[in-house]
Amino acid sequence: MKTERITLLASAEFKAFLMEEARAEDISISELIRRRCEQRQNEDEQLLLALAAELREATAAADRALDAGLASVESARAAIRQSRSRARYSGAAL
Repeated sequence: MKTERITLLASAEFKAFLMEEARAEDISISELIRRRCEQRQNEDEQLLLALAAELREATAAADRALDAGLASVESARAAIRQSRSRARYSGAAL
């Protein structure tokens, strides 16, 4: 495998983090970065992402349905108030 050099500028804290992570896995910093950048999503991760997307869509649909329901209730309450007001004005009992 032909390799090329890449220079990465980082804070002292990030460098220390990389060093600790590499030390914990007993690999070089370069190998740590290669492994983490080359990781592909496995089947479970792909499924989880798809489920999360479905959950976001379902939550948005539920929010819209609740908003519509609340608007309907407010409309009914306004109609009842208006009807009671007319009844009081005309002297009729409801």
